Amino acid sequence: MTVESTMSTAVKTPDIDLDDINLFEPSTLIDPWDAYHKLRDDAPVFYQEAMNSHVVTRYDLLIQVLRDTETFSSKFDNVLGAAGFQFLESATEEEQAKFMAIAQQMVLPPPTMLTLDPPEHTSYRSLVNRVFTAGNVRKMEPYITEVIEETIDTFIDEGKIDYMERFAFPVPLRIIADRLGIPDGEEERKFFNIAATHAAGALRLTQLTLEESMVRMQYGVDLQKFLIDTANKRRKDPKDDMITILATARLEEEDRPLTDPEIISILNQFLVAGHETTTSTFGWGMLLLCKNPEVQEQLTDKKLVRSFVEETLRLEAPVQGLPRVVTKDTELGGYPLKAGDVLMLRYGAANRDERQFECPNDLDIHRKNAGSQLAFGSGVHHCVGAPLARQELNLGFPALLARMKNIRIDEAHGEPMAEPSIILRGLPHLHITFDRR
Repeated sequence: MTVESTMSTAVKTPDIDLDDINLFEPSTLIDPWDAYHKLRDDAPVFYQEAMNSHVVTRYDLLIQVLRDTETFSSKFDNVLGAAGFQFLESATEEEQAKFMAIAQQMVLPPPTMLTLDPPEHTSYRSLVNRVFTAGNVRKMEPYITEVIEETIDTFIDEGKIDYMERFAFPVPLRIIADRLGIPDGEEERKFFNIAATHAAGALRLTQLTLEESMVRMQYGVDLQKFLIDTANKRRKDPKDDMITILATARLEEEDRPLTDPEIISILNQFLVAGHETTTSTFGWGMLLLCKNPEVQEQLTDKKLVRSFVEETLRLEAPVQGLPRVVTKDTELGGYPLKAGDVLMLRYGAANRDERQFECPNDLDIHRKNAGSQLAFGSGVHHCVGAPLARQELNLGFPALLARMKNIRIDEAHGEPMAEPSIILRGLPHLHITFDRR
């Protein structure tokens, strides 16, 4: 469920009993906004038994946590590790053996950027920072524009499409595949597209059947082998891509090259940061345009395009939140915490905090502080791929609107609905109709 642009005033706290809130049940994951509002007002740090974590929803408290890496650690690898594997409890011994046979082939990626704190985090981050500087991303503008226009060419005459399948998914995936250095052969790209989708899907933490999980894990094994093989080739034949940078890089503090598991760890993060989040934002942005048709004609102004992108990120954060681990006894907003406690930060809740954003549930393309949204995090863990994501979004929406008009939700397919997910929140499908300009 998303928002429409309407005149609004401060909304009163929803009449919900705190004991009835479970942020991790599917219906709430699909439409979390009333629960977020209730928690921000009445329990901004709230213990959620379903995940054995303390949910943080208020903007100022999230900022405090994100900036204090000594007290609130990003070393949360083990926090989410067992999520989604409850099916093993009821599996037969034979089924468990098949599952474990695949699992044992996996390279266990060590913590690198996302799940490390400074100074270790800084060592890895410095290796890739230069690739995604604003200057380097600006140089990619002609290439990104070409990818966008070529993709629009494939459906512009149809007038009716699944926008996620035809545009929001393939554009970011092709761009990140090219930037990483995935070989552009038809078979290689077909495999990579499927495997990368499964890799990103793992972060949704949705419940899978045994069969579904085994398929996902096998693709993960095959993708790891594919990436390691490509890295080995780049060591012998370097190219201008991310895999070459990682395959030939050295950690200065330890004076050694990256190991294959470290390379896998970093590339996994880029698959999500460079593809899944941009895909989701393309989807939510298009849904906002469908629900606010007057905005479709206003985005000829580049400044308003940038504001629209920030508002989309604010209203529909593609990453709803990530955990932190408390390193010492402390308090947050007057709420006591003990060393070892797990926090579940909710960026999506903070982005609609009326203490920070006036009329927070409204799409306002003239909002002055839209850029202070937390969709890409904040502090040392601010998303390294944010400049690339913004570039794709800032180029993509004007290109679409230059060639399409009267864009509407295709009612034959019903109301678009988010996929229930603890971490990533996106639209699996968005069926639209449109007229060609």
